[in-house]
Amino acid sequence: MVVCGDDALAVRLAAELHDVYRERVTLVVPATDGAGGGSGAVMGRARVSALLGRVSAAVIRPSAGSAPAADDTTGGGIRMPIGEMSADEPTEEVLLRAGVAHATALALVYDDDETNLRGALAARRLNPQLRLVIRHYNRRLGEHLAQLLDQAAAVALPGLDPTTLDASTTVLSDADTAAPALAATAVAGTRKVVQADGLLLRAVERTPPASGEIADPGLCTLALLSSTVNDPAGAEGSDSSGSQGPQLLPDDQEVGAATGRGTVVLETVAHTGRSLPPRRLARRSAPLAEIFSRRLRLSLLGVAIAVFGLALALWRTTDHHVLHAAYLTLLDLFAIGDPAVDEPVPRQTIQLVSGLVGLALLPILIAGALQAFGAFRGSTNLPRPPRGLSGHVVLLGLGKIGSRVLERLREMDIPVVCVEEDPEARGIPLARRLQVPVVLGDVTQEDVLESAKIHRARALLALTSEDATNLEAALYARGIKPDLRVALRLYDDDFATVVYRTLRAAHPEALTRSRSVSTLAAPAFASAMMGRQILGAIPVERKVLLFAALDVAGFPQFHGRTVAEASRPGAWRVLALDTAEPADRQPDLTAFRSESGRPQPAGLLWDLHPGYVLRAEDRVVVAATRRGLAELLGRGGSGPR
Repeated sequence: MVVCGDDALAVRLAAELHDVYRERVTLVVPATDGAGGGSGAVMGRARVSALLGRVSAAVIRPSAGSAPAADDTTGGGIRMPIGEMSADEPTEEVLLRAGVAHATALALVYDDDETNLRGALAARRLNPQLRLVIRHYNRRLGEHLAQLLDQAAAVALPGLDPTTLDASTTVLSDADTAAPALAATAVAGTRKVVQADGLLLRAVERTPPASGEIADPGLCTLALLSSTVNDPAGAEGSDSSGSQGPQLLPDDQEVGAATGRGTVVLETVAHTGRSLPPRRLARRSAPLAEIFSRRLRLSLLGVAIAVFGLALALWRTTDHHVLHAAYLTLLDLFAIGDPAVDEPVPRQTIQLVSGLVGLALLPILIAGALQAFGAFRGSTNLPRPPRGLSGHVVLLGLGKIGSRVLERLREMDIPVVCVEEDPEARGIPLARRLQVPVVLGDVTQEDVLESAKIHRARALLALTSEDATNLEAALYARGIKPDLRVALRLYDDDFATVVYRTLRAAHPEALTRSRSVSTLAAPAFASAMMGRQILGAIPVERKVLLFAALDVAGFPQFHGRTVAEASRPGAWRVLALDTAEPADRQPDLTAFRSESGRPQPAGLLWDLHPGYVLRAEDRVVVAATRRGLAELLGRGGSGPR
């Protein structure tokens, strides 16, 4: 595997491939020694080495034209370090030095779309069978790019089917890949999730049930935790004398026979609180309190009292009827009455005072009209949070990341209230189309979060592009509701770690998560590099479970066998069956879009009967260990174990 990039995502991706999938990795990064503190900044050599030192093994530098040494991934073997080389751009010469001509997959994750495009075109010429994973911000252009590169592979190798997995091109963006984990953090408090069929699946650790209790198996039991996981004297996943390590993918008999051991079960991430119908999620009408604010009402009351006093004074000082006196006062107030030149002095004095009051009334009327216009316009374009809303998620920021997270939360029917300072933000049209309440204003202002009903919210997702803004909003929200679930988007990994530890120490009873986009996006990029059939990975203590979507026709271990016979305890297990028509299936098992543009689920059947016989046209979702998946894919010792 070859990873080329210029920011933290490249380092995280290389570590994910090396540590989770046990792949041989060469990392190509610029030689710049700058610190790189902002989005899009080039990472320095010292920063890259420091990150690699924390997330993976030691760094070696291969010589020009050489390939990394073999990776001994046999049980307890020595793990090969990540190869690193310096290059500013992925030119043909650089790619050849990195070993792209003989590599399985290449990831181009530069912060610049044009750089990734040039590198992808050069790599496809060097190796038509190379699996490409490209970071691209422009969605539509990325789709065209993927089609172009797959067609180039088909032209270079006439016998190659462009839809095969070995020469696939996958275009991803940080926002799309980080959104599922951020949405899961808001709902379930974890980012150990796998995306399939438009669903989010999470692995949940459960303590051993008390005697007489029946544990909920969820969708299925993925693992039995080690016997020392709840023992204060033992380390998690340790192999100390007399302890029993984690047991992956046990069969039903082993689960029933295990006593006193925790389990890891697979569940769907869903909203468990009260869901509101779309028509009640946001109110469309502008309330009178917004059209006639408190200041406007007080000003109008003052003017009304002045007019009443002037009319009363005119009635008492002249022979006019009370109604006629009021009429004359209003004419004087609006400067449309005749001048009282030949009138008595009291009448002239009252007319002058009425004119002055009229001058004060004019700006009040203009302000009221503008405020009413703004209230009606806001209620027409952006819905407001409904009265009595509770258990919702407050989403700060409707930029690139926030828009994707908003889509995922609404797909799971989770009530959301958005807060955005810029009325022209890219997520505003999406919120308007989804009928999601939006509060326009600076999130650091107290009344803005209060307008979003933060005191009754379930979780806060601070996803603006400014770390300081996210942190300030989280601290203020915690001051209002100490037990609020908070997830912050922070660019710098070190800063995210410090913030997490500090907030956890200050509020131990509340759930706090600080995430960098690179950390959240790396697993999805790594899964794409392993092939579109790989859905993701979930750690279980010191081991890893991989999830994949496989066509039964290509695997003799499945074809013609029942679900029970096709599963091998400790190696792989058939979890679900894809019921979608073969023509509608997506290679990575994502939800496909109908003609109307709305996402349609692929249709996974999770409660499979053990006696169901798998046919050649079927596609199944399996959970497997590294060794089990390598055996299924026929990769022997070169693949993940």
